[in-house]
Amino acid sequence: MELFKRQVWINFLGLLPGSLVTVLVIAIAFLRFYDKQDFQFLSIVAQPQLWSNRLTVAALLAALANFGVEWNRRNREGNREAEARDRRAEETEREAERAEREARRDRQEVRYQKAQIRYQLDPNVANRQELILVLAALEEYEQTLSDTLSA
Repeated sequence: MELFKRQVWINFLGLLPGSLVTVLVIAIAFLRFYDKQDFQFLSIVAQPQLWSNRLTVAALLAALANFGVEWNRRNREGNREAEARDRRAEETEREAERAEREARRDRQEVRYQKAQIRYQLDPNVANRQELILVLAALEEYEQTLSDTLSA
């Protein structure tokens, strides 16, 4: 049942206007430049000039339909490319945000370790105050993470 899938028919119908234009142009040239002396079966066509004119109008209509099909196809391709660019940009932005969060977390970790080492080496009031500030920053960071994950 592969033949009856939607995309197969869309592809076929997309080729139809262009192919029809080709066939009509050949028929127009045949009727315009040959007559029953050249080809005997042309005697069945009563007014070849009139039929040539009619086929010219049909060829113009088919050419317009072909233009519409091509226009639509190119617009769809352009939209797909724009959507792909947007997805890549969003992914890049998410990666940058993730890297920024990791860098912030790493800076906080380094700050905590430095303050802890300073306090262990010299347990004075200034180093104790630095540990208190680091602890407050870590608690704030923890709250931010909780808020982010719950949203």
